[in-house]
Amino acid sequence: MKFAFYPGCVSQGGAPELYPAAKLICQRLGIELEEIRAWTCCGAGVMQEKNTLFSDTLNARTFAKAEQLRLPIMTICSTCQGVMSQANKRMQNDPEYLAQINSHLAEEGLEYKGTAEVKHLLWILIENYGMDKLLEKVSRPLGGIRVAPFYGCYIVRPTEALDIEEHPERQTSLETLIATLGATVVDFSGKTRCCGFPILTINEKNSVAMVAKHTSDVKDLGADAMVTPCPLCHLNLDGYQPKAAAQAKRQIDLPILHLPQLIGLAMGISPAELGLKKHIISTAPLEVKLEAGSR
Repeated sequence: MKFAFYPGCVSQGGAPELYPAAKLICQRLGIELEEIRAWTCCGAGVMQEKNTLFSDTLNARTFAKAEQLRLPIMTICSTCQGVMSQANKRMQNDPEYLAQINSHLAEEGLEYKGTAEVKHLLWILIENYGMDKLLEKVSRPLGGIRVAPFYGCYIVRPTEALDIEEHPERQTSLETLIATLGATVVDFSGKTRCCGFPILTINEKNSVAMVAKHTSDVKDLGADAMVTPCPLCHLNLDGYQPKAAAQAKRQIDLPILHLPQLIGLAMGISPAELGLKKHIISTAPLEVKLEAGSR
């Protein structure tokens, strides 16, 4: 099983612990990755609102490079998944638009033929790898800990761009994965809502209030941690949680895990190797509970 790896900006910038954790678990799972050379930012939603043609051209450039590798694309960011899926649909559904984009790519000697497939690691594990096979790799089941799923926006909507109708299992993929790893799922209504990151720079108070709402809700439900497939959600839910707690005038202290980190813990990989020490909210209480449960 081999994929053209598109890591995205945040996994090598704001959340640098994600990139090595993702590569490590893929190596342990036998998922071969060939990183796309000279990839560019997907635009993170902001760019497509300002200049859709420019944003789609950047993504078509990445798609064309993946076509040259003759491999489907794997991303580890929900925002990248959503933005790239929307761009791909626009180009695949409009040959004239694709031709216009290719006229710009021609300056670099590239052409996108419209055959790219973009899949988040989460979907790959559910749909391609399989939970039975993943379970075989679990050496330290996460029994005894309670984990809340947080999808965020871009991996669940718009449904037509993400092929949700054809793949309804994507709507419960996080819960399926958490349960397969042995943890108890803590379900809550905010799991598919915005984390607040998109409005952080224009309305920090409301953005931080959203962080407080999500993290407080699952903390009150008895969750030991929250897991997200989106590093932008992680930046807000982890990085701004102290400010959220102060604004809400309450203690929260809820560890926020990247998807590969949760998987890695269940595979027996050490917290240090997975970069848990780089988080803002300490994962130490979670690690202690995991250690106690494995005895």
